[in-house]
Amino acid sequence: MPKAKVNGVEVEFEPGMTVLQVAELAGEEIPRFCYHERLSIAGNCRMCLVEVKPGPPKPQASCALPAADNQEIFTNTPMVKKAREGVLEFLLINHPLDCPICDQGGECDLQDETIGYGRDDTRYQENKRAVEEKYMGPLVKTVMTRCIQCTRCVRYVAEIAGVPEIGMISRGEDAEITTYLEQAIHSEMTGNVVDLCPVGALTHKPWAFNYRPWELKKTETIDVMDAVGANIRVDARGSEVMRVLPRTNEAINEEWIDDKTRYACDGLMRQRLDKPYVRKGKQLVEATWAEAFAAIAAKVKKAAPDRIGVIAGDLQDAESMKAALDLFTALGSPNIDCRQDGMVLGSGPRESWLFNTTIEGLEQADAVMLIGTNPRLEAPLVNARLRKAWLASGVRIGVVGEQADLNYGYHYVGAGIASLQQMFDGHDKIAAQKPAFIVGSGVLRRPDGAAILNAIGAGAAKFGVVKDGWNGFNVLHTAASRVGGLDMGFVPGKGGLTATDMARKGALDVLFLLGADEIDLSASDAFTVYLGTHGDAGAHKADVILPGAAYTEKAGLYVNMEGRPQLANRAVFPKGHAREDWAILRALSESLGAKLPYDSLNALRAKLIADHPTFGQVGYAPGSKPAALDLVKLGAPGKVSDEPFKSPVTDFYQTNPIARASVTMAECSALAASLRSKPAAAE
Repeated sequence: MPKAKVNGVEVEFEPGMTVLQVAELAGEEIPRFCYHERLSIAGNCRMCLVEVKPGPPKPQASCALPAADNQEIFTNTPMVKKAREGVLEFLLINHPLDCPICDQGGECDLQDETIGYGRDDTRYQENKRAVEEKYMGPLVKTVMTRCIQCTRCVRYVAEIAGVPEIGMISRGEDAEITTYLEQAIHSEMTGNVVDLCPVGALTHKPWAFNYRPWELKKTETIDVMDAVGANIRVDARGSEVMRVLPRTNEAINEEWIDDKTRYACDGLMRQRLDKPYVRKGKQLVEATWAEAFAAIAAKVKKAAPDRIGVIAGDLQDAESMKAALDLFTALGSPNIDCRQDGMVLGSGPRESWLFNTTIEGLEQADAVMLIGTNPRLEAPLVNARLRKAWLASGVRIGVVGEQADLNYGYHYVGAGIASLQQMFDGHDKIAAQKPAFIVGSGVLRRPDGAAILNAIGAGAAKFGVVKDGWNGFNVLHTAASRVGGLDMGFVPGKGGLTATDMARKGALDVLFLLGADEIDLSASDAFTVYLGTHGDAGAHKADVILPGAAYTEKAGLYVNMEGRPQLANRAVFPKGHAREDWAILRALSESLGAKLPYDSLNALRAKLIADHPTFGQVGYAPGSKPAALDLVKLGAPGKVSDEPFKSPVTDFYQTNPIARASVTMAECSALAASLRSKPAAAE
């Protein structure tokens, strides 16, 4: 390997690395504004200047300079110090001195670099220029006078988000960043541009002037808005969650999160259930916990075990589902289900419902078939991985289902199973070493879902999707709780009813909803108990409401679509009289005469791991295990309808109770609806 000296310290580096990367290998800090590890190199801020020998007797931009063998790099010479001071002096010629009112105050790269590398005065007396503000939608607030033209936002939307709607226009002093058509950015991952902005030119519009960074208590936890399991940091002040930011996890979300994850947090304070309610007549009235438990116990004790059922919702942690599973099993009920959308998966090997390539492993695939899924709406971070692979390796992507804009090129195979079967029959094999199928949950929730899965399994076996060292069969879930529920067997027992069957008229006498809001209960006439957080669909139907804790208000395990258990931490306490879900179930179990055998979260978690060891493998995704999965036996034979495949997500911003309670998500949803209905210029 080549070697170089950095301030006299010799380091080895990989061929192709830049001088900046080599200097950082040696432990030297190189200031920068335009350079970012995940974006292309622009080399336009000149803050990363260093001195290089052999080379010209002037500072060099280290981000754009390839490192060479036997090179000497100096980062702290008088020449470098003077050059960096000059760069910062130029940058501050027109920069407004409004740090006291800027939302980036305390987190501003320009502020930090100026203190570390700048002068303590300026030689410029001219008036500062002003730049007109730009409209970038309901999420990004602009103060473009602060912009230093680093172009990070331009490169992000073009390269990562795939919507090249921001750019630099004009030249010299008139240069400015703008949206070309003065419209909102059409992306589900807009908020990341604010994280990238090194100054206060782009800030978070929903959070403007609401907090200072040093006021916030920071908690590392896991996102539950989809099944990706993005690593996030929740920042709270007192009892209120003020913002959600990404944490770096190369295997899952890199350092990005989508806009629903980031901005739906205002829904955590709105339309909350903070006390128990019992329906008397046609009205829900406030009640004590004892009164609520007594009302439930009176109904349960009158009902036969096979007339009692429980449905778990999409945002539940593994501990609450385990407590519900143990309680209803003790009551003798076989009517247990976590698949409120009617998905057919739930029996067979674990690999049959996992995203087996893993999210990071998608970058190794050389052919990908999307079946009945729109990853841009269902899992934007998975879609970003596919775009990254498409740009880096030119992976071939096929789509069966909706012909949507996915921000990368693909071959459209057709709308339904007939097109897919035609492709299977017309090709003996696919010319790919690592092919991958991504099956959407919209396909698996259809009445003919098992038969479709059977056909997909046969085709995947024919194409060698599962082979030695590679498992390319993937299910793209949309619910954070789904894989955890399937892993612990939260599915109907022998003779038990599925969630859709439980929702039918006359099916049950008592129906318990564990945060289930996405199932149509209009026909059900059962006595309904709702344990949840928001006054959403489940609470409207309920006869008894038990206020639970949101994902930021409890510690819990969540298993993402890869089968990777991750630990979420509590950032704030539950609202009002609300309690953690498992604790409510534990207290209720005494009233029902089926006392659960644990009195603490640790004891419950220990039983969960003892009964289902995969939950103890925190942070581990099984990845490619082909031996455990027989693709031919995935589904069941039967008649298949050629109805077009559809994504289960039609409105990205309104998929769960927290998002539906969010004012910010309502604004985004209205904007997205108006853009869908607006005709294109050619029309």
